[in-house]
Amino acid sequence: MGGQALKKQKKKISIALLAHVDAGKTTLSEAMLYLSGSIKRLGRVDHRNAFLDTFALERERGITIFSKQAILPLREIELTLLDTPGHVDFSTEMERTLQVLDYAVLVISGTDGVQGHTETLWQLLKRYRIPTFLFINKMDLDGAEREGLLGDLKARLDENCVAFGDGQKAEEFWDELSMCDETLMEQYLDSGTLEASQVAQAISRRNVFPCYFGSALKLEGVDTFLDGLEQYVCVPDYPKEFAAKVYKITRDSQGNRLTYLKITGGSLRVKASLSGRTETGDGWTEKVDQIRIYSGAKYTTADEVPAGTVCAVTGLSHTRPGQGLGAQPDAGLPMLEPVLTYQLLLPKECDPHSACMKLRELEEEDPQLHIVWNARLKQIHIQLMGQVQLEILKNLIQERFGMAVGFGTGSIVYKETIAEPVIGAGHFEPLRHYAEVHLLMEPGERGSGLRLAARCSTDQLDLNWQRLILTHLMEKRHRGVLTGSPITDMRITLVAGRAHQKHTEGGDFRQATYRAVRQGLMQAESVLLEPWYDFRLELPADQVGRAI
Repeated sequence: MGGQALKKQKKKISIALLAHVDAGKTTLSEAMLYLSGSIKRLGRVDHRNAFLDTFALERERGITIFSKQAILPLREIELTLLDTPGHVDFSTEMERTLQVLDYAVLVISGTDGVQGHTETLWQLLKRYRIPTFLFINKMDLDGAEREGLLGDLKARLDENCVAFGDGQKAEEFWDELSMCDETLMEQYLDSGTLEASQVAQAISRRNVFPCYFGSALKLEGVDTFLDGLEQYVCVPDYPKEFAAKVYKITRDSQGNRLTYLKITGGSLRVKASLSGRTETGDGWTEKVDQIRIYSGAKYTTADEVPAGTVCAVTGLSHTRPGQGLGAQPDAGLPMLEPVLTYQLLLPKECDPHSACMKLRELEEEDPQLHIVWNARLKQIHIQLMGQVQLEILKNLIQERFGMAVGFGTGSIVYKETIAEPVIGAGHFEPLRHYAEVHLLMEPGERGSGLRLAARCSTDQLDLNWQRLILTHLMEKRHRGVLTGSPITDMRITLVAGRAHQKHTEGGDFRQATYRAVRQGLMQAESVLLEPWYDFRLELPADQVGRAI
């Protein structure tokens, strides 16, 4: 696989397909790749030969488990197509992909309409401010009625969902579009018409959501949809300074660690030095050994890639999903989190410590797994989204590490927070050691996670000690005093501290910091947080009474 020098290329757009499971998302990606000439043969999920279902487990079950990418060249632009899992158990894999998108395509089944997980996806797209196209699939089947579906989309997703594609009368179309966006309204009143570039800008502002209808399996409406993508997407202007966002960590068949990232500024060359910080605050600098552009299971290598490129690089051992490199800031906390925890049951010959070290590799690839070692009980616990993920994980551990594991009975993942502000003091002073830490702990908004700050004078405590205290706050999951569940939704501020000129060492502040957190929690009014699901129950009208 030869390297390629940076040269004049098509403008790059990253776009992902999202859907409720069984809406036909992978079938649509297959149709788009086939019609664009990226693949020569049309695969099918039920025939277990879909181009982007590259793992044996995916082909066996007929579902997407891991996000993959493919290069889809159009006339003027090059799409990096990201296929994401549709099953709710793998939602965290899907959410990580949203961080690197320019646009999203929400695929909806024409026979089922808007489903429960569809609305969750819509809220995620709204949170990440991603311009969205909709493809209403399976329109060739009985029960798929265009006007009814469009009304459902307007009522349950957004009233600015507008039908695009064939059969639209220009004046009626422009009139409907102008009602969605003030800028379009002004243009329409001034000129009596709308340009495609003006509509594209309104879509990029999330004021218009184009809806295309068709059947991916029969290749109906997919050509029109591809034309619409090329006509109505806006290519971002990227800064010249290097920036990149990491969204995924995997390993190839040879065990090489792959960091998947999107270049969001400047360009990236092979042998370039990248630097960052670990979650515990330690700095690192490493060189990029290889840049890979994947399309399905195959890849080409490049010597340099420009902004807009989604690629995988080797040589980086400390990166993590959501991390920003260069001028790119880190991503915020994910919206979706696992709500179930299971004890991992190891074979008798397996050493728990060595098994835990191996499983850290999986946690690195999916941080939401949360591998927890309970030292008191000498047990490994894993947090998951649901039963399907449990079965997949069991197969994955057997395949990668040769361990035939089982799982105990699942239990709910709880978290704890506090009701009122409190100050916790930690003091550590054995012989020839000294450290003192005072922390202000305040309740935060639900879903805000842990936020750290320092408001301590450098006259009282040197800046290097203050940074060390914040590092110790980040390096472990502090547990509450009600049930021992992790604390969250809290702001912890360093307000005071003291070191000894001769006797203070770095480890002293670790002990003092942990004690300050614990002492604060012991004083505070703690609150137990339970996970909850928002769901919609759909049933025949004659069964409503019984259901209630």
